[in-house]
Amino acid sequence: MPYGQLHYPFENKALFEANFPADFVAEGLDQTRGWFYTLMVLSSALFDKPAFKNLVCNGLVLAADGKKMSKRLKNYPDPTEVINKYGADALRLYLINSPVVRAETLRFKEEGVFSVVKDVFLPWYNAYRFLVQYVRHWEVKTGETFNPGLSAEAAEIALGGSSNQLKQDQSAGVAVLDRWISAAVRSLTAFVRSEMEGYRLYTVVPRLVSFIDQLTNIYVRYNRRRLRGGKGHGDCLAALTTLFHVLLTVTKVMAPFTPFICEAMYQNLRNALLVATQQQQHGSTTTAAEVPESVHWCEMPEVQQEREGDARIQASVGRMQAVIEAGRAIREKNNKPLKQPLRKVTVVHPDPDFLADITGELSEYVVGELNVMQLETCSDMLQWAELKAEPEWQMLGKKLGKDMGKVAGAIRGLSVSDILGYQQSGSITLAGYTLTAGEIKVVRVFRPPASVSAGEVDAAGDGEVLVVLDLVQQDDLVVQGQAR
Repeated sequence: MPYGQLHYPFENKALFEANFPADFVAEGLDQTRGWFYTLMVLSSALFDKPAFKNLVCNGLVLAADGKKMSKRLKNYPDPTEVINKYGADALRLYLINSPVVRAETLRFKEEGVFSVVKDVFLPWYNAYRFLVQYVRHWEVKTGETFNPGLSAEAAEIALGGSSNQLKQDQSAGVAVLDRWISAAVRSLTAFVRSEMEGYRLYTVVPRLVSFIDQLTNIYVRYNRRRLRGGKGHGDCLAALTTLFHVLLTVTKVMAPFTPFICEAMYQNLRNALLVATQQQQHGSTTTAAEVPESVHWCEMPEVQQEREGDARIQASVGRMQAVIEAGRAIREKNNKPLKQPLRKVTVVHPDPDFLADITGELSEYVVGELNVMQLETCSDMLQWAELKAEPEWQMLGKKLGKDMGKVAGAIRGLSVSDILGYQQSGSITLAGYTLTAGEIKVVRVFRPPASVSAGEVDAAGDGEVLVVLDLVQQDDLVVQGQAR
């Protein structure tokens, strides 16, 4: 590649010139001198330009002990047995989501392949199974055939009635997670297409895995009542339709990485698309687009324009999850089982939009998951915490060099007013250096008010959101916990 295979320059001259340089070449790190270098030398000498636009280079896969895999030593598991035990998709995703795609070495461990099955495939498949189960339940209960529409946009209009009605419906709390997961899918699709076009494979799979985790642990978990029809026929159909199109999009996006499980899911999801196609053709003069027979015949989902409020709802739900996880950590730390109700949780954060969301559309999820009677918010961090500044070593190390120690000392010596000024302006000058947003880490250390006794409350957070939980056990709460 690319000269000899086309017998250039003796024939195929036009074909060669139309496709040179190559879009990408791929090979292992051990071919740096033997192939990459040779291509570069020949192309530079003949055409004064590189032979390829992009280079995909993989590292070496070593045995678990760090040694080269050897048939004589038998220091690696049989690949056929690994595939038979865990599936080819699990092995593919384990390798793609490893340092080997960044041209680094990988110590192959069978436990890593099992972790892919446990942490990715099982939750993902459970979300798919949950959809199938409750679509069948909905069909039996209503006597209707589930029709998700051919696209998420068509389904939204069908459910909402019109685009104007959809904008009004977005203020309804029951649909907040539908809007969030739809925004997250749009963001995911844009990210994957951008990164794949840049041949940055190593950034794509972690984002996909993170999305599947959010889908299963946030959308499906918090929406079970809606998906079961607990909030009415129409709301159940809206939730099922949203989940259907999310899973369909994820299946298409994941298909290049996990082709077999995606094909299995798509073949069942396709049945609903065929229903939508048949109903669209009935009584219509236009011919509906054919549904591809395989997920691998589908186009990669197109990037959709970001809608107003997408960024806000994604940020708010992400912070909501941080609040819930912090509240669970406080309960576990103080030996307060989740079945025992607590009086109050206070969420401390300076963003008024987030505080409005957490007390509005998202409040039912926080109250329900933490089993508290009351949710309060506070925008003044200083009521519940002390502010301290720490240097972001990774960002400042290259910038400051030998002056790092001097600047780090100045950062740690910042007063509360200096920290607040830095947060507001986004920059501060210390020891002759101007430090911008992200180069100083603001740490919030919990400090209860003087009016609160020790042991009555406890707090936790992720450095951005602070969660304060009232731990006082009163008689009415104890009775409720016993009744539950």
